[in-house]
Parts: sequence; structure tokens; C-alpha cells
Amino acid sequence: MNINEWAVEDRPREKLIAYGCAGLSNAELLAILIGSGSSKESAVDLMKRVLNDCDNNLNTLGKMSLEELEQYHGMGPAKAVTILAACELGKRRQLEEAKKRRDLGSPQAIYDLMHPKMQDLDTEEAWIILMNQNFKLIKTELLSRGGLTETAVDIRLIIKSALLNNATTIALCHNHPSNNARASKEDDRITEKLKNACELMRLYFLDHVIITDGAYYSYRERGRL
Repeated sequence: MNINEWAVEDRPREKLIAYGCAGLSNAELLAILIGSGSSKESAVDLMKRVLNDCDNNLNTLGKMSLEELEQYHGMGPAKAVTILAACELGKRRQLEEAKKRRDLGSPQAIYDLMHPKMQDLDTEEAWIILMNQNFKLIKTELLSRGGLTETAVDIRLIIKSALLNNATTIALCHNHPSNNARASKEDDRITEKLKNACELMRLYFLDHVIITDGAYYSYRERGRL
């Protein structure tokens, strides 16, 4: 049976979208790469057959030659090249050092990260910083431009972004183009709303840092969080 005739939840591409790469077998991942099998078998069955001859070992698969792969019915040069290219990328990934995530456990670290983005701005920008439980950076996201207000900074979107990115710690950051680092009443109001939302969703609200060119204001450092 052709893969397109399978139940949607059993098709490799759809499974990857639904469950992520870890939810697929080696044969299913390789089937996505080669795209199709032959009139006699699906791409998954073809790759199961190839892997079986390799004792289900990807290292052994990567050592096969183009000529050896092309001996399998349904495996043309293009598919063989794709498989070997994928195996080579896997080897190169192992050789490279894992990229170290930036540690943002202090207001100074947050300032050092965000100041280059904000030092020359003539309007306010608000950013959310998403981190894991060890204060390692996951990503930064621009929330708004033109002023910090409750309508511009949607607390619901902040929480949604944190959950979608598997963040457990968040920090809010915005600049004051006036170069006055003091917090305003509106800054206080948004900080309190975000703090309450994080407590409800069991997220750690690390800090709200106000950036100016040469100084910062940290709610955490001032004992206000």
C-alpha cells in the first residue's frame, strides 16, 4: 500500500509534525528524505529493508557506497545521495560543540543582552526574554513598539509564547528613550499584571528591566518582585 493510502496519523511527515522527530523510527525518518519507494513497496518498507541489512545501525548505513545503495530496487542515485548526505550531516553535527546558551540570571546579563538592540532607539520597544529553569536563553521576542501600555503588551500573548517555547522563566524588558531609568506607574502596573499571570501559570517571572544608554532599572534588584 502506498504511504498516501495510509491513515493520516501513520504517515511519516504527519507524524513528525504532530509528535516531533523523536516520535519516528529511523526508517520513517529516512523515508521522509527519499520521498517515495517503488511500485512494490513504500518508502518506509524500502528503508526498513536497507536498515535490516545494516543491522539497524546508522553508522553502518553511512559507510555504504552509492553503488551499494543503488542495488536496492526503488533506490536511484538521487535517493542514495540524499541518504549519504544526511548521514554525513549527522557525523558533522557530532563533531561540533553544542552552542552554549547565554546565562541571564542577573539584571546586568539582561542589560548586556538587550542594550545593543535598544541603545539607539528613539521610541520605546518592549521585549520578552524566554529562558529555561537555569536562566539559559531560549529566545527573545519583540512585543511592541511605540510605548509600554497594557494594550501594547498583551499578557496573554506573553504567557502563550512561554508555553509554546517550553520556557519556565521569563523576563520583561523595555527601553526609555528619554534615558531616564526610573520606572513609571504604567511600568509598575504591567509588572504587577505579568507577575500575577506568571504565578497563576507556574512560570518564574525573573525580572522587568528598563534599559537606558548606560544604566538600567531592575525590579528584582530593587526588591519589587
